[in-house]
Amino acid sequence: MIAKRKGLFIILDGLGDGGIESYGGQTPLEQARTPNMDRLIQKGQGGLMDPLFPGVPVGTHTGTGVLLGIPPGMITCLERGPIEAAGIGIHTEPGDILIRCNFATLEANDEGFRIFDRRAGRIKEHTLELTQVLQDVDMGEGIRATLSPATQHRAVLRLSGGNLSSAISDTDPGSGFENQNASLSLAKQTGEAAERTARALNRFMSIAHERLKDHPVNVARRKADLLPANGVLCRSAGLRKNTTSLIGYLGLRAGLVSGESTVLGLGRLLGYQITTDPGFTAMPNTDLKAKFEAARTALEENDILFLHIKGPDICAHDRDYETKKTLLESVDSHLGSMLDSTDNLVVAITGDHSTDSNTGNHTGDPVPSLLSSPISRRDRCTTFGEAECAMGGLGRLTGTSFLCSMLDAMGILRKFKPGDESYYTIAD
Repeated sequence: MIAKRKGLFIILDGLGDGGIESYGGQTPLEQARTPNMDRLIQKGQGGLMDPLFPGVPVGTHTGTGVLLGIPPGMITCLERGPIEAAGIGIHTEPGDILIRCNFATLEANDEGFRIFDRRAGRIKEHTLELTQVLQDVDMGEGIRATLSPATQHRAVLRLSGGNLSSAISDTDPGSGFENQNASLSLAKQTGEAAERTARALNRFMSIAHERLKDHPVNVARRKADLLPANGVLCRSAGLRKNTTSLIGYLGLRAGLVSGESTVLGLGRLLGYQITTDPGFTAMPNTDLKAKFEAARTALEENDILFLHIKGPDICAHDRDYETKKTLLESVDSHLGSMLDSTDNLVVAITGDHSTDSNTGNHTGDPVPSLLSSPISRRDRCTTFGEAECAMGGLGRLTGTSFLCSMLDAMGILRKFKPGDESYYTIAD
């Protein structure tokens, strides 16, 4: 099936925000000067998007996954570990367990490890050197462990050796647990496989701390008054699974431009054409000009092009609303040159979730969204922001419904027929 119009889908990670007191209650997006996004919404419609359920916060892999077309019922069962592994190109064998990890600052005590900082000060450099001492580690019971660096403070742990299970609990208790102990991994189902996997993960926690605490990278970090990355916290264990999408179901050619390992992993699992570059980082200083140029080129070869920009989420996590506002203005500036050079294009802009710059946390607030096409309906929205989009013609819709609205505007979404429902809803 060939689309009547091509689609550019821009995902601004963590786009939605809370009201900022110094902005008079406006959000960073509302405070930003975004003439090109405003021009788009004036020619189209705005709305508020809930990735899955109204009021329920989601992570990047969930929110982005549904926007990339993964059925809601499938994304709720997709663990983060295998996604991260695909994103950084880890070779796996059937039965390997893949676990998402953070480098962390830990302190050993009689009960295990007290968490001082879950992200080791958001370490950005030299994580490759840290992982070199955690390659093919013998965990006993025939299990081997290898740690690989991912984006910033993140890493991926691969456990191999057969008779393993992903039915284990996390050692990372999550946000808000600083100054408390890391969790012990426990089997979440009966059977030797889950029990031996949990034991191996707990052993890895101890081995990692022992090998990292006096690592030259951490010696240098302490001298520079930086937090050492002297431990690893683990969560979201899983097996690699076959993944489908509405995009593939409709026979569309899809491309993805990103510099974030989770999003790249989703794209690779879905078989999308991937465009990335060392300059395409997950940070606010990513090379936006090159990203938009890459998107323009990739759009020529695909029906729909997803452009993912992680920076707004990072800014909000750091409670840096001013940089978030400035970054959104920069995105808008680069968007203008692409719009001027592309005709007959359907443009969708949203985020995978909201991230509140007041708290630094993901929230369940719906995400401002716009959809603009040469023949779209128009509502009365004049600027792109949370308050305006709340009055938009798209109303309040799920991430899957927002994607469907875009595909319909592209002339690609066919009439519903029995068998389609699994791509649109979470089955009972």
